Amino acid sequence: MAFYSLDLDMLDSISLKQSNKREGAESTVLNGDAQSETLNWEKAGGPPFLAARQPNVESEYSYGSRSGIWRLLRIFAEHQYKFTLLAVGQALEMNPAVAKACVEAGHEIAGHGYRWLDCRDLPPEEEKELVKRAIRAIQDTAGVDPAGWYVGRISPNSVGVVWEAFEEMGLHLKWQSDFYGDDVPVWTHLPAKLASVQEKEEAARRLGEGEEEKCEKKPKEGLLHVPYSYDCNDMKFHFAADGFGGASFYNYLVDAFDMLYEEGGKMMSIGLHGRIVGKPGRARQLQRFLNYISSKPDVWVCTRADIATHWRDRFPYQPVPSLLP
Repeated sequence: MAFYSLDLDMLDSISLKQSNKREGAESTVLNGDAQSETLNWEKAGGPPFLAARQPNVESEYSYGSRSGIWRLLRIFAEHQYKFTLLAVGQALEMNPAVAKACVEAGHEIAGHGYRWLDCRDLPPEEEKELVKRAIRAIQDTAGVDPAGWYVGRISPNSVGVVWEAFEEMGLHLKWQSDFYGDDVPVWTHLPAKLASVQEKEEAARRLGEGEEEKCEKKPKEGLLHVPYSYDCNDMKFHFAADGFGGASFYNYLVDAFDMLYEEGGKMMSIGLHGRIVGKPGRARQLQRFLNYISSKPDVWVCTRADIATHWRDRFPYQPVPSLLP
């Protein structure tokens, strides 16, 4: 069986990364930023407006939450396919109706940060607090706990920071997707700092039970990466030389699907945004692709949480040296 992950990114007051929801969390002076957003809009590439609003960018990002996301929800409902909404916390707070609609339709809501900002220079504690704030935004608007996370604009500390934020809030990080190195999920050991903390906790537990001071040197819990993908991603409409003109988006998705389908047992991750593929002509290409894969046997279109559960059951974490660091 081949399994496929469709991601909606919610950044514009929403986005489909399997669906990415970002609209409302982009850079703008309305959010206290120094400049307007420059990424991922139809006329990207020009200089930002400094200390001033950029009405064109603001209205472009609002398309995802006003129109695009609802078109995509209808398209997915045609086949009863489920996706993972990678949600930026502030975007959900600005448009809680999307969170409610996704939960009611059975889609997964996962974390994508509190704002769509570059994390590379953030101190770890500040980055962790933003992760916690995003978790609370998901809980407040969707009424669910996130099971997974995708940072995107990542820092060297992000993977460990997200894990720690989940642990400190009493939650379980079931999957993480800032990994691009395979066509199937991949286990890694926890970052060294987290592994040492886990070992100390285990040693304390053993001593508390009157056991000898022995503990395993390797962590008992690993980190499951459900890979993300930039090649099968509607951002190429903005970045590719041909802008994914005509049917090239559909053709590329079909080619990728056919190769993985022939190989069997692989995962295809498709990144979508309401303000990008939610546009009518592009949505038609997505609709054609979903129609195409629905005609194939042994295809599972599912959420990242579904994939993580499947992989954990079939291929549990093994603390062996051969795993990636």
